[in-house]
Amino acid sequence: MFDNNFTTVDIKNNAENFSPDGFKLSQNFPNPFNPETVISYGLPVTGFVKLSVYDILGNEVAELVNEKQYAGRYEVKFDGSNIASGVYFYKLTAGKFSETE
Repeated sequence: MFDNNFTTVDIKNNAENFSPDGFKLSQNFPNPFNPETVISYGLPVTGFVKLSVYDILGNEVAELVNEKQYAGRYEVKFDGSNIASGVYFYKLTAGKFSETE
């Protein structure tokens, strides 16, 4: 299991700026980050969403989102100051959609 010594700083829903033509997972910014980064994604439909961060070995180190969300564009600010420096991936799963950056 992963350690919950991280901070999800903020989740914003910018639905008014989203064209619901498909799922979208964007590159985090800034990249590389120290210690915060923003992960953006878009949902064309309402559904259950999970957004997690993984280390290079595939271990889940943080769960940022695990809830039902409405269609729209979202930004999650992640504070990684409590995890070791290195290479990390994040994965968005929503319904049958799944993508990793």
